[in-house]
Amino acid sequence: MITIKSEREIELMRHAGMLVSKMHQFIKPYIKPGISTLELDRLCEEFIRSNDAIPTEKGYEGYPASICASINDVVVHGIPHEKDVLKSGDIITIDVVIGYKGYQGDAAWTYAVGEVDDNKKYLMEHTEKALYEGISMVKPGNRIGDISAAVQKYAEKHNLGVVRELCGHGIGKEMHEDPEVPNFGIENTGPKLKPGMVICIEPMLTFGKRDIYLLEDEWTVVTQDGSDAAHYEHTVLVTENGYEILTPRLD
Repeated sequence: MITIKSEREIELMRHAGMLVSKMHQFIKPYIKPGISTLELDRLCEEFIRSNDAIPTEKGYEGYPASICASINDVVVHGIPHEKDVLKSGDIITIDVVIGYKGYQGDAAWTYAVGEVDDNKKYLMEHTEKALYEGISMVKPGNRIGDISAAVQKYAEKHNLGVVRELCGHGIGKEMHEDPEVPNFGIENTGPKLKPGMVICIEPMLTFGKRDIYLLEDEWTVVTQDGSDAAHYEHTVLVTENGYEILTPRLD
């Protein structure tokens, strides 16, 4: 069931979303060669809890960490580990969900570690732009399929693989709510957007083929051909006239 958030709920989600934005701003200077993803996780959890909030991902269906830290060919759900040490030329996606007074904010951004090659720069640039192509379709009366089609069209125009097994989602009291928000689809299909809906739009694109598989830890999703992946996500409110990004970039 798709829920319409009240003004009170939206205010709480604005606060949760801003904490997500501030956490990304906080962690960015630490993303450099030599740091482990486990240390990044520790720093993020400390930041979240110091702001009277909760790392919603920790313990979710048994997930052991406060963030997902996905390096290079890991598409999503990379589990932080002391042995995963960043090196120059890597890209890493930090995906976090923060709960504040029972409501959630969610955003993922991909970061360059030191100097990265042109292919990785291209992948990052156009995955982020695909996100904003999708967001640009958010307004009352449009449909989820309009968002999905915009992401797919932009990604495929730039020869990037569109992961189909994973998608965006509604958000509110729960991390994942209705509706699903795929990154591929047909215009003018799917649920109609209404003021007060809050959704997460999150293109997950690859520099090679779109095929993926799940590792034995039952969390980590990687590209089948070993190509790099990028992932950008915002929490977005449908307003009376368009949209509001509840997880704005502060850099």
